[in-house]
Amino acid sequence: MANQNRHRSELNWFLRLITLGDRFSIQDFYDRLKKGFVEFLIVFFGVLVSFSVEQQGENFDDRESNIDNLIGLRNELMEMKAYTQDYILENEWVTNMYLEQYKRWEQDNDSIFLVYDEEDDFHYPPMAFYTNRNPFNPPRVVYDAIKLDGTFRFLGSEIGRLVNDNYDGTDLKYLMINTDKEEKNWVDEYTGRLAHQWVFDLNSIDVEENDFWVKNRKYIQQDRFIKYNLFKRIELWYQINEQLFAYNETLDKNIRVLNKVIAEKEDQWTVIWWWGDKPDWLRASPKLTTEELPDQEPLAVQ
Repeated sequence: MANQNRHRSELNWFLRLITLGDRFSIQDFYDRLKKGFVEFLIVFFGVLVSFSVEQQGENFDDRESNIDNLIGLRNELMEMKAYTQDYILENEWVTNMYLEQYKRWEQDNDSIFLVYDEEDDFHYPPMAFYTNRNPFNPPRVVYDAIKLDGTFRFLGSEIGRLVNDNYDGTDLKYLMINTDKEEKNWVDEYTGRLAHQWVFDLNSIDVEENDFWVKNRKYIQQDRFIKYNLFKRIELWYQINEQLFAYNETLDKNIRVLNKVIAEKEDQWTVIWWWGDKPDWLRASPKLTTEELPDQEPLAVQ
């Protein structure tokens, strides 16, 4: 206590450095030290809380964006399911029509290449539309947008793999190849046969006219290349049908998973930017999930 209340000029260099007034006081020094420490803590924790709140706000925005993405993906998967079910019906209708044509191929009847439409009361040749194709291409706008803006990582690895199976999975890629490139191969062989063989053997070729298929019925029946082409394409359509049903089941399963995840996230409590799971006693009665499109009964394959 030798330095207690001593004049500043009598102090050593260190005490003069920390002395604000004319005299040095231990009590004053301790008071100022405590005040400075408290002010430091206030500033430190204020900055820490500020950063924490800012980070929590960003996480909250990410959470809200994640929920929006999940809902958008769930809705798009439901659109994909509706598209797939419509495609199944179309594929089965086309398969059955051309299967009947294949079964009638050897019949001794001039109208074996014509089909009667009872609803519209007219005849038409199915083989006239043989070059038509409809590549499988379900909607994927939401998925591409999420990948483009970089928010795909917010979905989590499990949901990310689940969604990826629907949009970029191996099963979908094979389905798209079969309905596009594989079908195109058989269509190209058919048109090539007409261009390099029929055009030289027949006086004129107009496959859209009923008379063409009636007048040249015996010639067409003898063309085993065309009949084999039709057989292989029907075989491909059956394979596509199996892939469509498998893909539809995958969509249905993943829609249920997304509905569950969305319901869990929407059931969490939120206070400003903080959230957490509600305790069991506070949970309301289960919410109804978004109504899914009913499965359409497929046509029976002959």
